[in-house]
Amino acid sequence: VFLWGMAAVISAANLARTFQTKAGPVDAVRGVDLTVHEGEILGFLGPNGAGKTTTLRLLTTLLKPTGGSATVAGHDLVTDPAGVRRVSGYVAQSGGVDPRISVREELVTQARFYRLSRADAAARAGELARDLDLTGLLDRRTGALSGGQRRRLDIAMALTHRPKVLFLDEPTTGLDPGSRADLWD
Repeated sequence: VFLWGMAAVISAANLARTFQTKAGPVDAVRGVDLTVHEGEILGFLGPNGAGKTTTLRLLTTLLKPTGGSATVAGHDLVTDPAGVRRVSGYVAQSGGVDPRISVREELVTQARFYRLSRADAAARAGELARDLDLTGLLDRRTGALSGGQRRRLDIAMALTHRPKVLFLDEPTTGLDPGSRADLWD
């Protein structure tokens, strides 16, 4: 699909996810159709329980769809989940950092997961720390960070491998207005 010469980076057709519960099937996501082109920003709005997070978890291969199809940067969710993960970054609602290690260790470890050499991982950690105002925090344990600092670290980790697509699931939830403004900056 093309729009003004730009390729679709996300394309979904009738994407669905049904969960089986004791009370019976629950349609968490039902028939999502969307196309997002390179350079576009798409936001999902809706009440709690509307399926926003489930849709993001489908598009990032954390859940398998029970219906429909989707691609992210040309990689199919079902037939090429590793390809989807290589080209996308994901910031979940609640972060997943190890509170016992330093910001630097967290960033370097994340980079190493994406097969960067030790030297490249250290360099990338430094770049991200500068870009997201974490430089003075590199040697601080992640468990000692404020909410805003932790969210910036979550975003840095999602950007480690320079993804083509970045998924943000309520990145400012729980932040005070000042921290929220800093994060968007």
